[in-house]
Amino acid sequence: MKSRVVDKLIERVDAVDPGEVQAFLNKLAEERGFYKGVFDALQEGVVVADAAGTVLYINRAACALFGVEPGEAVGARLEERVRGLDWADLVADAGPGAAVTRDLEIFYPDNRYLSFYIKPVERKKKHTGAFLMLVRDTTESRRGEEEKLESERMSALTMLAAGVAHEIGNPLNSLNIHLQLLARKLGKAVPDLYEAELRELVEVAASEVGRLDHIIDQFLRAIRPARPQLEPCDLNELLREAVRFLDPELSDRGLGVTLELHSALPSLNLDADQIKQAFFNIIKNAAQATAQGGALTVRTDVSDQEVTVRFSDSGEGMSAEDMSNLFTPYFTTKAGGTGLGLLIVRRIVREHGGELEFASQPGEGTSVTVHLPRFVRAVRMLPEPQESDG
Repeated sequence: MKSRVVDKLIERVDAVDPGEVQAFLNKLAEERGFYKGVFDALQEGVVVADAAGTVLYINRAACALFGVEPGEAVGARLEERVRGLDWADLVADAGPGAAVTRDLEIFYPDNRYLSFYIKPVERKKKHTGAFLMLVRDTTESRRGEEEKLESERMSALTMLAAGVAHEIGNPLNSLNIHLQLLARKLGKAVPDLYEAELRELVEVAASEVGRLDHIIDQFLRAIRPARPQLEPCDLNELLREAVRFLDPELSDRGLGVTLELHSALPSLNLDADQIKQAFFNIIKNAAQATAQGGALTVRTDVSDQEVTVRFSDSGEGMSAEDMSNLFTPYFTTKAGGTGLGLLIVRRIVREHGGELEFASQPGEGTSVTVHLPRFVRAVRMLPEPQESDG
């Protein structure tokens, strides 16, 4: 783009001192480098393109957001570098003094959310218009809003679950008391019959009431926003206990469980009850998603930074749509399911500094991996250096 000063300079080039020309060109190059440095220092992306979408200028931040190289992008059409962007549709609504604002989700080079607006800019002595696109990365703020919404949902869910558990706990306590009274009266009234036939039945009933009470207690511990009570734990042993606890249900479904446990797992600081609750939910989900006679493999492994537990089932798998709704409250693909189990699992794992990973294909089963850090990661701000008196 030539300025009027440059045009006049060319017209009078014979009359201009060569030193003045060199000084002027040096000044132009210096100013160009300065403004380029300014735009490259911006965290927001800046793109200038013509009406056809040909990139005239792109700064460093925009290159990083869209995963392109400046040398490849300038002169190319923006739609070719950013797949899914309909440039003609966007600029159609951008008139003089009017800006078009849009939100965009990109998947390359990273899955991020962008907000941008496009506004026409004047190009002197040019018949085609140019448009300025300013791009801002809104990933963190958007995820913050999603986490806030999830927190509100979990708070409502916690209140509901606590109320239901309380209402169930009261009759369970009553049942337990009446079973104790029944045992005493039977022992006095018909001691021979009680010892021979009824004692085992009463003990089984009392045991099941106790088991239900324990499950409710663990459930409340899992959903309440309480800090984990950490103590050194053997993760392999917690897995064995979880499988033993669910063995009756797994046997009823004919589900074969294979434990491939790393023999040298380090001890981890965990809340044993909460972690076992998470394992219960994952194993129950796998059992319910696997046909009679299916298989579940539980494998533990360790690296320098973390310990992983992978649950791989031979079930029906999940579609991409179902995967996107895994943590939506009350969403479930199982008859009689509550849609709450994985929410609880994720909360427990995250409060231990870990994360969940899912992999699934329809008809090919599902793999759930629990990542738990080996060490607590902490940050400490150092005090500012004190100025010396000297």
